[in-house]
Amino acid sequence: MDSSAQVIIANLTSPPVLAFALGLLAVLVKGDLRLPDPIYQGLSIYLLLGIGIKGGVALRQSELSDVALPALATIFLGLLIPVLAYLFSGKITKLSEVDRGAIAAHYGSTSLVTFTAALVFLEQSSIPYEGFVTTLLALLEIPGIIIGLMLGTRHLKRDISWGESLQEIFSSRSILLLVGGLVLGFATGTVGYAKIEPFFGALFIGMLTLFLLEMGTLAGRRMRDIKTAGFGLVVFAIVFPIFSGVLGVVVGYASGLSMGGAAVLGVLAASASYIAAPAAVRLALPEANPGIYLAASLGITFPFNLTIGIPLIVLVAQSLEGMVG
Repeated sequence: MDSSAQVIIANLTSPPVLAFALGLLAVLVKGDLRLPDPIYQGLSIYLLLGIGIKGGVALRQSELSDVALPALATIFLGLLIPVLAYLFSGKITKLSEVDRGAIAAHYGSTSLVTFTAALVFLEQSSIPYEGFVTTLLALLEIPGIIIGLMLGTRHLKRDISWGESLQEIFSSRSILLLVGGLVLGFATGTVGYAKIEPFFGALFIGMLTLFLLEMGTLAGRRMRDIKTAGFGLVVFAIVFPIFSGVLGVVVGYASGLSMGGAAVLGVLAASASYIAAPAAVRLALPEANPGIYLAASLGITFPFNLTIGIPLIVLVAQSLEGMVG
């Protein structure tokens, strides 16, 4: 069997991805597999804090010179990708500038669960990556949302409450837990982490599997919105993540990341937010249609990346190794 097919099949048959598929199937057959909301919230806190802590431990062990250039490259992607998303969506859809701004905010930001699934995939494939990539996740989370909101509001004839919008972004659960986890991990180091590793290490994939079961049901309920979104948006939600993912890999290599690190940055660039961005967009761009930006990010891009996008970007990173940088 071709190695590319083996990589994709290995991802498709992993427990987290199969749990996501089960959640989708449950929606299609009108079953009820939704987790109680307190459990869902608890799992999201666990994943965010756990990733942050492990990233903080790795950051403490890294040299500043190793982190600086990838960090700058990540911020560059955070500024560029939403602009490209805004322009590309204007070419293949008939969306308004407000809706395109909302799309840009979602695709300029990141998906924690896609990032987590990528790390699990790399670890199961024995592909090493820089431990400080969680720092890159935190850096990429914010700029894209701000740029997308600026693009979406520039023609509106009303005042935008930027202070309130920025507070919503910076005080969001994802940012607080990621950054807080990074600080905790950096402060405690490997000695402190060893005491909590059985909880945040051994149980991690099992917790992610449960979380993706719930995400499957959420994505399944957004599938109905795809019919009204239009074919152009479907094309955008699949083609643009591939383009931005390849761009992320190239920029990752250029900044000095390893093959695994470049693949992670590519996955981050290809992902679309469905937690932090919707909250900010609802506040700053209430004119935008949630059925459009959530159908694209959660109903199309998230399932695509989880099943095909992650292994595809890893294969791109493997193919470009030694050619870029």
